[in-house]
Amino acid sequence: MAADTRPQGRLIGYARVSTDEQATEAQEMELRTAGCDAVVQEHGSGTSRARPALSKLLRDIRAGDTLVVVRIDRLARSVSHLLEVIERLTEKGVHFRSLRDPIDTTTPQGMFSLQVLGAVAQLERSLISERTKAGIKVAKAKGRLPGNPGIRERRPEALAKMTAAQKAAYGTRIQATASQWLPIVRRMRPDHTWDDIARVLKQRGLDWTPERLRRAVKWMVSEGMADAALLRKAPPRLPEDRLMTLVVGIHSSNQSLTLREIGGQLEKLHERTPRGGTKWSPSSVKNLLDRARRSGLLASEAV
Repeated sequence: MAADTRPQGRLIGYARVSTDEQATEAQEMELRTAGCDAVVQEHGSGTSRARPALSKLLRDIRAGDTLVVVRIDRLARSVSHLLEVIERLTEKGVHFRSLRDPIDTTTPQGMFSLQVLGAVAQLERSLISERTKAGIKVAKAKGRLPGNPGIRERRPEALAKMTAAQKAAYGTRIQATASQWLPIVRRMRPDHTWDDIARVLKQRGLDWTPERLRRAVKWMVSEGMADAALLRKAPPRLPEDRLMTLVVGIHSSNQSLTLREIGGQLEKLHERTPRGGTKWSPSSVKNLLDRARRSGLLASEAV
């Protein structure tokens, strides 16, 4: 008999129903039978972009775990949304399985089904784009202006719908990328300014302005997905204290960095050494990390 090559991490179930009146017991029973160690429950419309329980699950689930659902429509609003969620899981080293659909990222057959879905989603986007272009061309030929007439005429109800759609789209974008930047924000706030954190994120290839970053965190807090303490005003700090917490932030965001590499990042940020120099030595970085350890800002085993 061939050896079982499936991952040995936890099986975490996700059950969702459309309204608070419906119960998730049937889904939970099926997920428990499939071997799920825990089941996260969500109450909300399938078209709703606000999924606080799912967002928390995607933050907390660990590498090696497998997210399990009864059907993919319990998890995602659309094929594109499903692929976005699975991409986030893959980045964290987490697998995905649907009990009633042929999707299981731990098997070659399941991965093939996922690739087929990806191709379908791409084709769907292409067809929609072509139909939109054709519709605009026909409308122009008939002398009609493209777009929503209610918006062009500034009708209040149309503008309200447009604003709601924009807010929903913004929330979706924020949730889709939160795993890349929110952990760093949590480690550095409120000890650092938004400008400091934006500069650290930029070194990791994430293009955030301080204001956009603060707005994104404010949205996460308003949705209950982040602690309100992140929005507190950064306390005034002595220059060396600021350098210490900045070094800790860089180190915590990527603990595989060497002292010399951390120094290189500080130079790219145009940060001067405690003595005012422009070149950072490994010993200067180590001194700041040692101070952070003594002050309790950094755990001893993390240095």
